[in-house]
This record gives sequence, structure tokens and C-alpha cells, in this order.
Amino acid sequence: MNINILRRFIIICAVSTFVMFTFWAVYKSFVNRPLGDYETEVCDNRLKDKMWDKAIKAANEALIKNPEHRGAMMCKAIANINKKEYDLALKQLSNLIIFLNKNLVDDDLTGRGTLAAAYANRGIIKDRKGDYEGALKDYIKSLETDSEAVEGPGLGEKILYMINKPSSIRKRAQYIHEQLKLPEEERVLSVPDRDKEQIMHKPGKL
Repeated sequence: MNINILRRFIIICAVSTFVMFTFWAVYKSFVNRPLGDYETEVCDNRLKDKMWDKAIKAANEALIKNPEHRGAMMCKAIANINKKEYDLALKQLSNLIIFLNKNLVDDDLTGRGTLAAAYANRGIIKDRKGDYEGALKDYIKSLETDSEAVEGPGLGEKILYMINKPSSIRKRAQYIHEQLKLPEEERVLSVPDRDKEQIMHKPGKL
């Protein structure tokens, strides 16, 4: 057999095999993808583009396919927070928190991150609505959920004053905690310019 023909045959077989394996991998990734994942990814992208209504539309489409898609629930709530639909977002986050607390398993790190983000975002809403004690409780729950298990008395103090570098949520929680110790007439709990710097929280993957 001509050596050039043999070489071409081997190359064609190798390329064909690569193409087929690539196609099969891509096909499986779409076929095996949980219901609602694609729409939730669209929602996440719309959040990045600050297209709140389109984000909500994508989240709704995900929830039609999978009513328990926690990423879609979170994405929809974040969009509503950005639209300043605080009461609606508060209800959505509360429902998500209840759902996650009922269904979360110990080794579900993504779920734990989602729960921590839900507490943090609900805390931000309460903060903006002037419910500072409620916000502080949610911030502490967020930090507790996102940290290694901490038990025993003085849980709030331990979480608030960990030596680790504080997050923005931790800083805000510390500030509220200190202000609530002061007489009511001396408290400064809302600083509009600083309050605007608060960002919504979500896990790395919705």
C-alpha cells in the first residue's frame, strides 16, 4: 500500500474520532443538563447586563421547567431587588431560605453558598427598609452558613468578631451591632452614600 495513502487514512480516522468524541461530549452535556439550567444561565447573563426584566423572564421560564430550581429562584429575587421591588424579593428570598433549609444536605457546597447568599440578600433588603435588627440577624445567619460550624454561647459575637479578613457583610453587621448598642438618638444606621455600595450576593454558579 502506498505510504501516503496510508498516512492520509490514519489522519482522517484520527480527525473523525476526535470530531465524534467532541460531538458526543457536547451532546451529553445538553441532554444530561438539569431542567431549567440553561434558562437560569440566561438569567445570570441578563443580571450582568443589568437587564432586570429579561432576567426575570428567563428565571420564570426556568421555574416553569423546574419549579424547585434554586438558582432561578435566586436570580429572580436579585433582579427584583435591583428593580427595588423589595417586598416581592423579600418574599422570594424567604421562600428560598425555607426550601433550602428543608432540602439542603451536608455535602452540598453550592447549596450552602446559595443559602448564605439568600440570607445576605434578605439582610440587605431589611437594611434598606430600616429593619436593622432583622438585617443583623440575617447577616449573622449568612456568615454562619458560609463559615465552618460554630457552636456554643455567644454565637453572634464569635461570628461578628472572627479574626479572618472581614467581608462587606461582616463589616456592615459589625457596624449595625455597634450602633444598636448606642442610645437611639445617637445611632447613625443609614448612610445613603455608603448604603449604595452594598452589592447583591449569589453563589459562583446559579
